[in-house]
Amino acid sequence: MNLNITGHHVEVTPAIREYVMTKLDRVIAHFDNVTSVNVILSVEKLKQKAEVTVHVRGKDIYVESDDANLYAAIDSMTDKLDRQVQKYKQKVADHNHDALKHQSPEA
Repeated sequence: MNLNITGHHVEVTPAIREYVMTKLDRVIAHFDNVTSVNVILSVEKLKQKAEVTVHVRGKDIYVESDDANLYAAIDSMTDKLDRQVQKYKQKVADHNHDALKHQSPEA
């Protein structure tokens, strides 16, 4: 899995990088087919913004969140991402059923 963390108008310190990595590890543990993760942290006036794009097989999951505090924005972003990943995982699991032609006909 490739992890890319970039900052727009904000320096990505080792503490911020470690915080984002620990939060994303919790989310990524739900799903094994993650190929890459791109995180963008940005500052616009008084608003701290965190965006993430998770590339999984068959879909890209994009989530963004903003807050007055960067750490709160990262927390909110990972919570949203966790819900989206679980929703996608459930959707993929629901489609793994037998085709109609392989089922026995009912009398």
